[in-house]
Amino acid sequence: MATLTTTKPGGELKVGSTGRAPVNGRAETRTKLTLYWLGGTLAALVFLVPLLWSILRSFQSNDAIVSATPTLSALTQFTTENFKALFTGDADIVRAVANSLIVSVCTAVLTAVLATLAGYGFGRFHFRGRNVLFGLIVVTMMVPFQAIITPLYLQMNAMGLTDSRLGLVLFYSTVNLPFGVFVMRNAFENIPAEIEDSARVDGAGTMRALVSVLRPMLVPGMATSALFAFLASWTEFLGALTFLTDDKLYTLPLSLVNLQAGAYGAVNFGYLVAGAVVAMVPCVILYVALQRFYVAGLASGAVKG
Repeated sequence: MATLTTTKPGGELKVGSTGRAPVNGRAETRTKLTLYWLGGTLAALVFLVPLLWSILRSFQSNDAIVSATPTLSALTQFTTENFKALFTGDADIVRAVANSLIVSVCTAVLTAVLATLAGYGFGRFHFRGRNVLFGLIVVTMMVPFQAIITPLYLQMNAMGLTDSRLGLVLFYSTVNLPFGVFVMRNAFENIPAEIEDSARVDGAGTMRALVSVLRPMLVPGMATSALFAFLASWTEFLGALTFLTDDKLYTLPLSLVNLQAGAYGAVNFGYLVAGAVVAMVPCVILYVALQRFYVAGLASGAVKG
């Protein structure tokens, strides 16, 4: 690199560079930026193209969707009949959406609260068998509820919780609770115990310290547990099919399966795609709103030694 030597009026010499940035460094930065945008664009297309294709298909007739050789004119003919049939026909999609919202929101709230309390116990209290008990909770995440659906149904039927939104909320909360406990335990272990000790010195009790002092730092973990539970219960089908027989209590996945017309149970795919788009909207809105908390919650404890 070229240097410049100058002489000040006082006779001192000053040696400096010409100020040119390294060419190789700029080229490397430009290459990294290009690869970053290219990779991000390709990853976005993987997720966006199916969503956009579903939205496009939801505005087309059933004949255009099931056509073996779709023409350009058929692909460009849009109609709102599918959505009109969903909200004004016999599908009763509004009640199904309301049932799904009630069940999913209650499940998310209950799971977040219970997971926070359980995570506080595992992250702050040291008792005999703590690691063994936490390990058993984590192991239950590897057991699909479909494998124990029969004893679950018998137990809930004996408790009078079948054909009930409350029973479905308790079932979904139980299934999603192990993951929530895992996330919240990591969240508590990432918070220094000295913060809680300072709150106790100032006179705060356990619940006051948890709600007023630790809660702002626990928001990412709680949002992760709530979002995971909401999405899992919003799209779940087999559990709702097993525990619900009253069509007035059907959730959205069950109502979408019942969208059949014609002989031999022929499915109207226009209705189904439109219903899938309706089911997609709350998930996309909730995920976009809580994305930063979701990522931070999943990353909590990832680099903890």
